[in-house]
Amino acid sequence: MLNRPNGNLAWNPEVPRNAQPHDEDAPEVENENYFSPKRFYCVETIVAPCGIVIAWVKFAKAESPTNILKFMKDTFPDESTRPDYICIDKACLVLRTSIQNGSWDEWCKTSRLIVDVYHYINHRTTDMICRKYCNPAPLDGSAPNLVIEAETKDGEKYLKRAFNTQACEQLNGWIGGFDSILKRMTVDNFNWFLHAMLFYHTRHVLQKIKKREENMKQGDNGDGGDSNDDDNDSDDNV
Repeated sequence: MLNRPNGNLAWNPEVPRNAQPHDEDAPEVENENYFSPKRFYCVETIVAPCGIVIAWVKFAKAESPTNILKFMKDTFPDESTRPDYICIDKACLVLRTSIQNGSWDEWCKTSRLIVDVYHYINHRTTDMICRKYCNPAPLDGSAPNLVIEAETKDGEKYLKRAFNTQACEQLNGWIGGFDSILKRMTVDNFNWFLHAMLFYHTRHVLQKIKKREENMKQGDNGDGGDSNDDDNDSDDNV
C-alpha cells in the first residue's frame, strides 16, 4: 500500500518501530486497530565474501535466530553445499538457539558460526560464548583459514583477516539507497524490483572479479596491469 508522508488515516495508523538491536529479539508491536496493512520486518540476505548474492528472504515479524536458522536450512539443504564458515551479526544468539533446539548437531558437521568484525568488537567484552566460539579472527591457531599472513610494500609481515566478514552489511548499505522507493511498492512489485536489483548487482560484482583477474594476469606477464576498482575485499589488520 502506498504510504504518503503525513497521509495516515485514522484506520491506518503508522506504528513506530524502533531499530532492533542486533543481539536482541524484536518485541511484537500490537496495532491499535485490527484493520491495518501488514508490513514485513526486514529483508535478510546471504552473501559470499566477494559480494555475490546467494539468497534473500523477507522476515515478517523479527530477525529471530529461529528465522535465521530456517533461512540457512532452506538455502543449504544439502550438507555438501554448506560453507565452512557462516558469518552472522548475531551468530552467538543463533549458536545458542541451535544448541537448544538440537539443530546444531547437524550444522556442526559442516559449518562454524562467526560474528562479523564490527559486532564482535562490542560482543567480545560481555559475551564469553561469542569471544570463544564466534571469533572471526582467532590468533590461537584454532581457525587458520580465517587469518593469513600478508606483507606490506616495505616487506613487513602482518596478520590480516582472510575474508571480508561485512559483505552483507555493505550490501545492506547499497540496498538502503532504494529504501524510499521500496517502501511505497506493492508486495509483488517489491519482490520483482529487489530481485532484479540484486541480480544486476551480482552481475556487476562478477564483471569486477573478471576484470581484476585479467589485470592480475597482465601483471604476471609483465604488462604492469593495475586496477583501481572498488571491491568488497577487506584488508583489516588483526
